[in-house]
Amino acid sequence: MHYQVASAVLFVALFAGADWPRFRGPDGSGVSDEKGLPKTWSATENIVWKTPLPGFGSSSPITLGDKIFLTCYGGYGFDAEQPGEQDQLVLHTLCVDGSSGRILWDKRSKPQLPETPYAGARVELHGYASATPVTDGQAVYVFFGKSGVLKYGLDGELLWQTSVGSGVDKHNWGSGASPILYKNLLIVNASVESQSIRALDKTTGKEAWRVDGIVDSWSTPLVVSLADGGQELVVVERFKVLGFDPATGKKLWFCEKASDYICPSVIAHDGIVYAINSRMRAMILAIRTGGRGNITDSHVLWKKERWTTRVSTPVYHDGYLYAMDHLGFAHCVAAETGETVYRERLRISGGGGDKIYASLVAVDGRLYGVTRLDGTVVLALSPEFKKLARNHLDDESVFNATPAIAGGRLLLRSDKCLYCIGK
Repeated sequence: MHYQVASAVLFVALFAGADWPRFRGPDGSGVSDEKGLPKTWSATENIVWKTPLPGFGSSSPITLGDKIFLTCYGGYGFDAEQPGEQDQLVLHTLCVDGSSGRILWDKRSKPQLPETPYAGARVELHGYASATPVTDGQAVYVFFGKSGVLKYGLDGELLWQTSVGSGVDKHNWGSGASPILYKNLLIVNASVESQSIRALDKTTGKEAWRVDGIVDSWSTPLVVSLADGGQELVVVERFKVLGFDPATGKKLWFCEKASDYICPSVIAHDGIVYAINSRMRAMILAIRTGGRGNITDSHVLWKKERWTTRVSTPVYHDGYLYAMDHLGFAHCVAAETGETVYRERLRISGGGGDKIYASLVAVDGRLYGVTRLDGTVVLALSPEFKKLARNHLDDESVFNATPAIAGGRLLLRSDKCLYCIGK
């Protein structure tokens, strides 16, 4: 069933705000200047439209003007007990009209097989379409792990496709990191595919530079701006946090850390990056960028052990890091010192130790945190803990994707549907 509002005037104004062109928004911060988002919604309240999707997926939607782009997969891997046959797997790249929710085009591609088996593997938790697309305003770039990187024109024409490796995934967890853009380069964390970071010429898809030795990283990299006007590409992998020249891939610095796999993305503010170990040696580190060589003893500002969000990425706002972790706790940490300001149980049901995969977004004085199976939690964007709402939809499928924000509206995607939520 498809729902949409009746007002043509509202259609025109729907996506009048800033674009949300990549994972966690324009600068990868998860923070938006938009106003007027609803605090509460339900299956019948504040739903502008709802669009059924042709397959499952954990990738987040992105927006460009009045268009929304996202990915999903079909034909295989919906049910762990009866996953089907891999040769039926299909990868989808979608363009959706932001005003009405109508699917404008659906481009299908075949995967590179064999894929990570669905049953009995960690990939069950997120599937085969986990990387969020990115757009430069002229094309859309999508990443399907072992099946490669694809560039589509805004009209859906396939412009190029290239491989970044066939897979060295000993964990059988599948892919998770999203591509980012830097000038004429598309930068891809291909740790799972080839233990590398690749920079592709976005015009041709050809490799511009490559760095090997990126181990056990499902983390989306970040280009960080420095006080002197320079920029560094920060990548986190099992053993180190690394700083590179994003134009050439030249290694600038590294910071050693306890060995652990990495899922959360890099967070940055004012030249300081925050990196999170996911599980075995859980911790968060605050590191000042701009150094050279081994900066382990010189640039680590603080370290907080036995602290992790496991998969989701916190947001920085006004001197604090806010997070929701895999166990269903909300956190506020002082960004300058690492001191815990609050840690509150949200009482989220389902998922055991994997209650939350989506990352927080901060907008209009609120934090929106999507849980996998128990709705969206809305908190005050304040160092004083205050729960404002818990919102559920009539959708029992999994919600893994980080929300997108555009035009005063929130875009949520589940395994089954894409929702536009607004007043």
